[in-house]
Amino acid sequence: MRIGYLVPEFPSQTHIFFWREIQALRSLGESIVLLSTRRPPSQASRHEFASSARAETRYLFPPHVSTLRRWVFEGFPGLFPALAYRKQMRTAGVEDRVRQHILLLCAIDLVMWAREHQIDHIHGHSCADAAHILALARRAGGPSFSITLHGDLDVYGTDHKLKMTEAAFICTVGEHLRQQVLEEANVPSDRVLVTCMGVDTLRLKQLGRERSYQKDSLNLVTVARLDPVKGHLYAIGAIRRAIDLGLNIRYTIAGAGAFRDAIVSRIRELGLEQYISLTGTLSEDEVFGLLSQADAFVLPSTGSGEAWPVSVMEAMGAGLPVIASVIGATPQMITSAVDGFLVPQKDEEALFDRITLLARDIETRKRIGQAARLTAARCFDVATTATKLRDAIHASRNSTV
Repeated sequence: MRIGYLVPEFPSQTHIFFWREIQALRSLGESIVLLSTRRPPSQASRHEFASSARAETRYLFPPHVSTLRRWVFEGFPGLFPALAYRKQMRTAGVEDRVRQHILLLCAIDLVMWAREHQIDHIHGHSCADAAHILALARRAGGPSFSITLHGDLDVYGTDHKLKMTEAAFICTVGEHLRQQVLEEANVPSDRVLVTCMGVDTLRLKQLGRERSYQKDSLNLVTVARLDPVKGHLYAIGAIRRAIDLGLNIRYTIAGAGAFRDAIVSRIRELGLEQYISLTGTLSEDEVFGLLSQADAFVLPSTGSGEAWPVSVMEAMGAGLPVIASVIGATPQMITSAVDGFLVPQKDEEALFDRITLLARDIETRKRIGQAARLTAARCFDVATTATKLRDAIHASRNSTV
């Protein structure tokens, strides 16, 4: 099979896990052709793979004039079924109608290109406008498609039932998202697959081999964009209290975002400048180096936007005890007090309790970290998760032959 793999604005800084899955699918013998909605800025990703990924990606916007010209010369194949789909899309005004016509042209471009390159199936990693393009393309005679939902449906616009009706299957990153797809998009349960984007557990297994364990001392790490929903301020407050007990806590925050100034202000307000450092955006190698030197990982996210955090999988694969808020799929990822700790959202007291426990109790730190590494190897390895996706694509194709 030749499988199209569609990621919006690929590659960006957070897209390393897509690249892992692409490489894993290729290692399984699949022919993967990269697609994206539009070309991101050249500085959007610091990862080594970015330049080669951009070079081999086919971008759908703006639509290619030569392809559309060929479509016109062939007599507008697939136009009327695609127009029928567009008429079902929710419209709030002139801007919406213009956007929908652009999506239709992108879909026609995709149909013509997919036919020329003998694409059998396209898997898309978005349930927003990229999903409309795939569904429009299917209506216009294009290849079968499937979608992965990475977050709550309300983040991805409207018309979810319309987008998903003709999808071969839907992957959801967590059981909570599966329920949304079943209830809000009315997709049959046998077409919904709960999965995740895997990590390189073999490489992560090598991290932290020389990790030192010092009582009453803890090197704590968070890798996440700097945004209020990531809950950094709750971790900072808990760390201030732990330091006031005489514990030696060091906290490294990796990531960038508009909330940086507020985080820096809070650090200064609590007098934590010598204990907390912000690194900015890091490459994958730099993140792995950080995890190798850390003692524990914390992700105190709030709200409903978190799904299946890749940073938590990586930290567990690196043998770190993770303190995560109960959000999205974290209860599926972590068995509290076995291979990590789950705490209520916005609960500084609970964060303080787990941080002080890990700082004081080296045996618990080791036990939880070892169990976390085993869970990651069993459940989160990219070879396993990519195989699950590959098998679903093949099964869907076989069922239509």
